[in-house]
Amino acid sequence: MPRNDSTPPNPTQINLIAVGTSLEGTLLAEADIRVNGTLKGILKVKGKAIIAPEGRLEGEVHAVDADVAGTIKGDLVVSGRLVLKGSARIEGTIKTARLIVEEGAVIDGTCRMGQLDPKRAAALQSGEGAQPAPSKAGAKPARPSSFSVVADE
Repeated sequence: MPRNDSTPPNPTQINLIAVGTSLEGTLLAEADIRVNGTLKGILKVKGKAIIAPEGRLEGEVHAVDADVAGTIKGDLVVSGRLVLKGSARIEGTIKTARLIVEEGAVIDGTCRMGQLDPKRAAALQSGEGAQPAPSKAGAKPARPSSFSVVADE
């Protein structure tokens, strides 16, 4: 039976760049993707990007969520949750809403975070979470949190 192209992707489907595979260019994925090989270029994922311990990426990653255990040199933009496993090595710029860093992960670059999803922001504003510090009249709006980390090797 012919495939209907309007059918949404299988939510359990995970695309794979296998060990020993090298790709160069722009890769767009509707479903989650796991990188065990090497990618040079741009990775845009409408799901979760998984960079395995043996995975190497040089360029840009744009994803909803990401788990990184391998190496990324470049920009990492995650609209949801970014998890850096203990074996992760990041050299570049990170922008994410939520960040989890396991012991042993290395970040050499900058990180900007703090953009809450609308439901969480509403909960905080309504008093269901930690109260934001009261602002003083005429004070400049608070900037999103940012920090820089440089690894000593």
